[in-house]
Amino acid sequence: MAIAVKLSRTETELFCSSKWWGDPDLPADMEYPTAMASDEDGEFDYPLTFICQIDCEDIAALDPEGMLPHQGMFYVFAGLDEYLGYGSPWHNGPGQWERKQVVVKYTKAINFETFRSAILVDDDDESLTQPALKMSFEACADDAPVTRLLGSGPSAEVPGSAANLVNFLQIASGTGGLDFGPDGPLNLVYTPADFSAGKWKLVRGLLQ
Repeated sequence: MAIAVKLSRTETELFCSSKWWGDPDLPADMEYPTAMASDEDGEFDYPLTFICQIDCEDIAALDPEGMLPHQGMFYVFAGLDEYLGYGSPWHNGPGQWERKQVVVKYTKAINFETFRSAILVDDDDESLTQPALKMSFEACADDAPVTRLLGSGPSAEVPGSAANLVNFLQIASGTGGLDFGPDGPLNLVYTPADFSAGKWKLVRGLLQ
């Protein structure tokens, strides 16, 4: 079975909790990921969009086979501002995205005392992030057309994909205001060898 992701508004502070959007709560030694962009003035590093963080204890009971860690925290980032209606220095369309346009980070333990929120602000010190949504989880079918962890991956017809890729996270259009138009979902996938070895930085993004 796969694990469906449910989002809800909340007034509760979600520091070091599973959340979609908002600001990531990172270990002191973990850097916020960026990717190279360019304009008429040259190249520069541009921050990826923080999508979610997942407290692995929240999904442990729904993962009896232990496909994912049951402790620690996952963080997911991607270059998808355009699908939120914002300007973006990149265009990531259908097919396989460049490797640095999707980043998954993982830490084995959560420490409320040493973790800190990485808050992005504009020139006026206004937050650049979407309001945080609480994440909850429930079992679903492997091929459910929803935002989910695990389950079946992208179809073999997607350029750059392969039938044996392991699905880590499928993001359906409409999730948290994302609009992939006629495309989507966006799948974050791994080769079986990388997935079983926990090589989380070797993720690939595939927009169907």
